[in-house]
Amino acid sequence: MIWLSTTAVPYGCTMNNKFSALQDDDSGEEISIKPATMADEMHREVKPGSGEHSLQYSYCFWYSKRPPGRPADPSAFEKNIRVVATFISVEQFWKAYSHMKRPGDLNGHCDIHLFKQGIKPLWEDEANKDGGKWIVRLRKHFTSRCWENLIMAMVGEQFMVGDEVCGAVVSLRFQEDIISIWNKTANNSQVTTRIRDTLRRVLNLPPTVIMEYKKHNQSIRDKTSFRNTEFFPR
Repeated sequence: MIWLSTTAVPYGCTMNNKFSALQDDDSGEEISIKPATMADEMHREVKPGSGEHSLQYSYCFWYSKRPPGRPADPSAFEKNIRVVATFISVEQFWKAYSHMKRPGDLNGHCDIHLFKQGIKPLWEDEANKDGGKWIVRLRKHFTSRCWENLIMAMVGEQFMVGDEVCGAVVSLRFQEDIISIWNKTANNSQVTTRIRDTLRRVLNLPPTVIMEYKKHNQSIRDKTSFRNTEFFPR
């Protein structure tokens, strides 16, 4: 489960505690979500509450998990992903985030996504298809801190690249964790360089840490998110 609790849900922030449907790690039961339901959640109207500090964009937290003991199937990815919270203000972000377990407290092969509302965390989405992502591999005890720093920088508009940033993903794996930030235009070197440099700064990465950029059209061709020799779902 990703939620610590579901009390004190803020006005305007939709928090959909659907994780009972995700089953325990050992269930092996596959998740199903109707596309219409996903569309409804993606486009649900959220408003800042009285006195709240509006963000430039509204955002959705998503969660996905590969059922244990089953081979990774990229065609099934969209069936196994859920919108779990939507927010549009600083206060709503913190109230939603405070109810979520940190990546370091989660087990198994799963992903947490934070994307602008209306953008699916899929390579093929209209906003993503011509873009790519910067990838950083992390030792597990650094993951929670780096994820928090990244999403705070993203909602706080620290990347300074207009509307280029689409979202961010933390991918929890058995031997290492992987953080990535997605942008719209892979062929704009000025944008990708600024995102890289800002990412290195907000994560406080030492110069020795290798950062990889991968275009989404390459991922579509080779059906991998991170490396060509091993399959990792998004």
